[in-house]
Amino acid sequence: MSSARVVLDLEALQHNLGICRDLAGDASVFGVVKANAYGHGLLTVARALRGARPGVEGLAVANLDEAIRLRQSGDEGLVLLLAGVHNAEELVAAQRHQLALVVHSAFQVDLLLQHQALAPFKLWLKVDSGMHRLGLSPAEVPVQLARLRANGVVSRPPGLLTHLASADELEGAETVEQLACFDAVPKAGFGDCSAANSAGIMAWPASHYQWVRPGIMLYGVSPFSGEIGAQRGLRPVMQFSAPVIAIRQLAWGDRIGYGGAGRCERPTRVAVVAAGYGDGYPRHASQATPVLIGGRRSPLLGRVSMDFITVDITDDPGVAVGDEAILWGGELPVEEIARGAETIAYELLTRVTSRVRVEYRGDPDG
Repeated sequence: MSSARVVLDLEALQHNLGICRDLAGDASVFGVVKANAYGHGLLTVARALRGARPGVEGLAVANLDEAIRLRQSGDEGLVLLLAGVHNAEELVAAQRHQLALVVHSAFQVDLLLQHQALAPFKLWLKVDSGMHRLGLSPAEVPVQLARLRANGVVSRPPGLLTHLASADELEGAETVEQLACFDAVPKAGFGDCSAANSAGIMAWPASHYQWVRPGIMLYGVSPFSGEIGAQRGLRPVMQFSAPVIAIRQLAWGDRIGYGGAGRCERPTRVAVVAAGYGDGYPRHASQATPVLIGGRRSPLLGRVSMDFITVDITDDPGVAVGDEAILWGGELPVEEIARGAETIAYELLTRVTSRVRVEYRGDPDG
């Protein structure tokens, strides 16, 4: 295990859920915990979201393995499989674990009809309202609903949902067009509706319907380009840090790191921090990317390597071996580090590796 560590603040997670509820009004909440809860730990985050006051009404995951892990941990609540099932074996497992299923294709309807003995299921039909990734076309929706009802596969009106492709673009017309497309689908025979992701919850009240599906906002990150979560009242859940393990004094013109990519433009004091891309720190972070040591920002110098980064601390003479370097979190938003690496915060959060020590702060049961 490396010297790097991640501290996850469950009170911040529950605070962010509260903001979601304030924005979404009476809508019920599917807390999205796919991709190991965006890198924050599936089982602990799920427990904390259930244990909040009030807790989420359901959890949403991307695949069957994630759902089974929840069930094996003792979670007996509503769990929605966002991608549905892809073969008969998965269908049997989904029935055994009492999962709610998204149906996004005629193929999935065929699977359900071929295994009627396993029915009824809690189903959500997915409408392709413009993202063109997964979903039934608006014209297909009543056709497939009729097939399911005629064969007794559903015991209650299924839900109807869609996915917003551009809700983070506040000035664009795409979300308005998607919601108009979704609203035009005949709702006869359906129960609840759902469309809002984090950006939809924050910026598009018309997308709230009866259920919302917050993801990235739960973890304290803004879905909007150029923003940080704190601007929306969110608190970062993850703090990623590592110790300073060496300090070097280099001369003007010295080069540092692989390829000599870092060049000292003055006599330079350098801190070596015990984290690198092997821990999940972005390899392509620019040399202007800040690291927070002792409450002060200092820039990277040289390439990120597998196990180490090097930081220019010339202007911060108080830094010493053993000090904690915050790589993101707290006063150093992960959104800022993502910009320095020309990526998005989602990727950084989900790429922290298994060799990093994980600690939780707060009570998952609220």
